[in-house]
Amino acid sequence: MSKTMNVSVEEEIEGEFRKQAGLRYGKKKGYLGRALTEAMAEWAKKNDADVVNRGMVLLKEGIKGRKWRFNRDELHER
Repeated sequence: MSKTMNVSVEEEIEGEFRKQAGLRYGKKKGYLGRALTEAMAEWAKKNDADVVNRGMVLLKEGIKGRKWRFNRDELHER
């Protein structure tokens, strides 16, 4: 399913994007949509990985420099 979006983009970025999309997909119907869909998917994938990485850093380093100091039994009140 496709969705329609209206967005504002800096003129210089838009021009370069159209140029690169045309080179990659050819300037035939739907080339901008294909290129934008690919770019958005890559951006989402990269940012999802960044969130996981930041979470792992917090687990290792703790929040505000404070490390977690407990074991499994303490968590489950055994």
